[in-house]
Amino acid sequence: MKKIDFIGGNTRHCLLAMALPMVAAMFLNMMYNLVDSLWIGNLLGETAYAALTNSTPIILILTSVAMGATNGVSILLSQAIGSKNEKRTESLIATSFCVAVVFSVGVTVILEILLPTILNVLNTPAETYDMAYSYLSIYVLGYLAIYLYCYFAAVLRSFGNSMFQAIAMLATTLLNAILDPVFIHFIGFNGAAIATVLSEGICLVFMLVYIKKKKLFAFKLSSFDKADIWLLIQKAVPSVVQQSIPAISTTFLTALVSTYSITAIAAYGVTGKLEIIVFYPAMALNMVLTTIIGQCIGGNRYDRARDYLKCGLKYGCGLLVILSVLVVSFSRQLSGLFVRSDEVAEIVGTYFLIVGIGYILNTVTNCYLGSLNGLGKPSKSMFLMIFYYIIVRMPLAYLLSYLNLGLNRIWFAVLVSHVVASIAAALTGTVYLKKGWKGTKEGNLLSSEM
Repeated sequence: MKKIDFIGGNTRHCLLAMALPMVAAMFLNMMYNLVDSLWIGNLLGETAYAALTNSTPIILILTSVAMGATNGVSILLSQAIGSKNEKRTESLIATSFCVAVVFSVGVTVILEILLPTILNVLNTPAETYDMAYSYLSIYVLGYLAIYLYCYFAAVLRSFGNSMFQAIAMLATTLLNAILDPVFIHFIGFNGAAIATVLSEGICLVFMLVYIKKKKLFAFKLSSFDKADIWLLIQKAVPSVVQQSIPAISTTFLTALVSTYSITAIAAYGVTGKLEIIVFYPAMALNMVLTTIIGQCIGGNRYDRARDYLKCGLKYGCGLLVILSVLVVSFSRQLSGLFVRSDEVAEIVGTYFLIVGIGYILNTVTNCYLGSLNGLGKPSKSMFLMIFYYIIVRMPLAYLLSYLNLGLNRIWFAVLVSHVVASIAAALTGTVYLKKGWKGTKEGNLLSSEM
């Protein structure tokens, strides 16, 4: 695969070459996550589906940790690649791989021991406890494969290769869709977990063979440098927090909505499924800009970094205008794919009418967050996410719910948080880009002429 020249190439072409495969991979990931739900719900019934639902929060957190930590690796690696420092690149790959293996194995052991306690803390019903425990115990055993898949996907992104992630995700989704009904038929509920772990394992092997065949980068354990461990932790922790906070916010809002009615809970669940359509492109841009701007900063080209940010905002917001209009316009009809209820459809439709414009603003937020990550400032992105969800959205939603102003006021809190987040992210991102640019020769020269 031809290497993308982010520093010397055409901005639009380079951005789209990275972003389009990433968006495709994100949507395939959405389909992958829906496969278990569809097969278990249709083949095993309500109790099994409830057990899967009880397992979902833990799975989401584990996935968020893997994506966040490996995105932290991508920040450092992209900058090393952009500066054309091969020795530094080899050192980061060797060190981060060893850390990834040790960390994922450690998480597996700890979770296998603490799983009963965690399920009890989450108030798992007795009717679904055994099924949820067995499903998760199998899933956790495969966490090494899941984590390493995310790790190698992040490494490939750092080198400007996002196409293979889309191909690998397509293969995994198809494999899981085929294996699920077979394993469920012969083994039952646990068969779905086995199929998921097996498909992830096969995908990881597929990825390793591809990397070795293409010789995309050198891997030498002798390049391991323990001094890099702390740097990796510094970049990974803020990224993990960034990925995890939305799940915490969703859990909190679900608890608030639960005080209204079963219909409201069902409707909020449907909005979460449909929001993936408008959230994933923004998430993809976040990750792509992290890599691209990281390489630009490594090459000391802040001017290129600003060009990519502008291009990402232009195309990202344009796409989200189209997707938002479609989701808002057809949200009631789409709701019927999940729950056939006029009451649910009405709540879903109202939700998207109120929050709809927020998805475009969320794209703005993610573009600037990705830029801050690429600049090597993931802690700034982390604090913005905390501000966005923990300081603005959750307290405002709780206050409006406490005042008993109705569901629509909770939806209004979601919109307000999108508005505030986009403003805060734009201001912060602009300040740090200007600071970096003024530190370059070009920036100093222009400043002296003004």
